[in-house]
Amino acid sequence: MSKENLSDWPPSQTSAEEEEEEEEEDDGEPKVCQVCGDRATGYHFNAMTCEGCKGFFRRAMKHPTKFCCPWQGVCVITKNNRRQCQACRLHKCQSIGMLKELIMSKEAVEKRRSQIRRNRMVEEPPVLSPQQEAVIQELFNAHEKTFDITFSHFQFRPIDRDLNPMSVWNQTASGQSEKQTRRMDNLSSYSTSTSTSFSSSSCSLEDEKEEDRSDGGKNTNTVFTTLPDVADLTTDMEEEKKEEEEKEKEKEEDRSDGEKNTVFTTLPHIADLTTYMIQNIINFAKGLPSFRALAIDDQISLLKGAMFEMMQIRFNMMFNVKTGIWECGPLTYCMDDAVRAGFQRHLLDPLMQFHYTLRNLQLQEVEYVLMQAISLFSPDRPGVIHHGVIDSLQENLAIALKVHIDSKRAKPEKHLLYPKILACLTEMRTMNEEYTKQVLQIQDIQPGNSFDPLILEVVSKDP
Repeated sequence: MSKENLSDWPPSQTSAEEEEEEEEEDDGEPKVCQVCGDRATGYHFNAMTCEGCKGFFRRAMKHPTKFCCPWQGVCVITKNNRRQCQACRLHKCQSIGMLKELIMSKEAVEKRRSQIRRNRMVEEPPVLSPQQEAVIQELFNAHEKTFDITFSHFQFRPIDRDLNPMSVWNQTASGQSEKQTRRMDNLSSYSTSTSTSFSSSSCSLEDEKEEDRSDGGKNTNTVFTTLPDVADLTTDMEEEKKEEEEKEKEKEEDRSDGEKNTVFTTLPHIADLTTYMIQNIINFAKGLPSFRALAIDDQISLLKGAMFEMMQIRFNMMFNVKTGIWECGPLTYCMDDAVRAGFQRHLLDPLMQFHYTLRNLQLQEVEYVLMQAISLFSPDRPGVIHHGVIDSLQENLAIALKVHIDSKRAKPEKHLLYPKILACLTEMRTMNEEYTKQVLQIQDIQPGNSFDPLILEVVSKDP
């Protein structure tokens, strides 16, 4: 390799040595390269040098070459002529104390670069890019327009909390119990009647005997004629049983004609509340340009798949962890209202735990909004066609949420907050299927106009 090529080598990339060198002290005095007199950038390989001489010395040591001075070996190295004589320049580098041993190996350089990148991430907090801020603002605006925290526009059927919801499930058993009770009462009545009659007859037994003797034994069977007729008692019991069965049959017919609509007492109101939330969430999604740009089939699939999760995220914003009550403007709800609407404990118990867990994270409103968007743009929903586009949207939203947490939250608050939010999203996914199943079960038990067609469309399996 020629001398000219050696001196003109550009460094392939910034080396790690540049990062570990000492920073110049800001004392107002310029630093001068001890080799060529150019402006120095710090200590390199044990000497104060400029970037050019630092790079020259590193290349000369890594690729040893026999340099020869074309003159007498006494060249004065300056900023202007430092490329003319590599031999004298290298001699000058060594004479001021530059050491080959301080040049890092390739592996050490890579390790050092990784450490520098980590240090920079710690020292320089992430900042939301203009694009991320625009996306967050767009989401927040759509949320504000469609989230009615006062529930002032909510029109609903009155909620009935008077009846015990579990009586529905015990109806059959209680009906059987009432029949058994009536039978026992009949038997008790029969036993009492028999005992009383027999006792009264026994008390006059001696008198009857005397009469029999005086009558010559003609009235021997008088005591038995005073006993109640067992056949008559049995007939009475059978008639009473028939009457009760007819009454039960009439009740069943009445129930099938409309009384069945009052089995789940809070269902009409809860159905109205659910419909109201669904309409607002649909309007939220339609307010996002990125959502409207998707194919209509994908829009429907995403909304149907995420509806339950987005409803719970919105309800969580109104959940009071101290009382366990949802405060929806002037309306308040507890989990018993869901029980009275027909929902079962193996959905409601984990759902209640989820609300406590998420609410205790003390999320900001913008973080709730980003959670809704991440749930909405889930590429693995049934029926989704363009997975790649939706996956990219969800990834950008997840990054925006993480950067927001890192940049807007203090260190104690943001510790593991991002993975905890993702865990809550995952937990809701496990309850989604059970919610759909229970809604369809309730619809089978109490058909009619309890559920709005919009709810049934959301939970239907049809794409």
